[in-house]
Amino acid sequence: MTYVSFFESPIGYLRILSNGSGITEIKFMDFDGPEDPDAHTESAKTQLREYFAGNRNQFQLNLLPQGSDFEQKIWKQLLEIPQGSTTSYGAIAKKIGDPKASQAVGKANGKNPIAIVIPCHRVIGSDNKLTGYAGGPERKEWLLKHEGALLI
Repeated sequence: MTYVSFFESPIGYLRILSNGSGITEIKFMDFDGPEDPDAHTESAKTQLREYFAGNRNQFQLNLLPQGSDFEQKIWKQLLEIPQGSTTSYGAIAKKIGDPKASQAVGKANGKNPIAIVIPCHRVIGSDNKLTGYAGGPERKEWLLKHEGALLI
């Protein structure tokens, strides 16, 4: 069974999905909808509210994103990027032991199904440009400013 909650953030609605064992997706939406929550989606909603209020910099949720082994490896690396900082696709490729895998890292980053909590928005280009973000460049910039990683 899939459980769903919606959260209206300062940068748009977020749809939060759970399979009953943990969070499987947090995705930006242009609208909200009917809810069928469980403890996981409601906990995520509470923690996201705290994050956007500036009272939380780490999430404590059971995350169950679906993806390939490589994608899972990249998403685990994303979880290690501290709030208030950024890294590059190349730096992540080096961390996983394959410095030539920058493009593959970028693709895995783009497939991250759990926005904000798995912080793919903290990955920028090696030239310090705010490259692609599934939620849109304005949201990426907002999130990085909110976290203190962008001071402009």
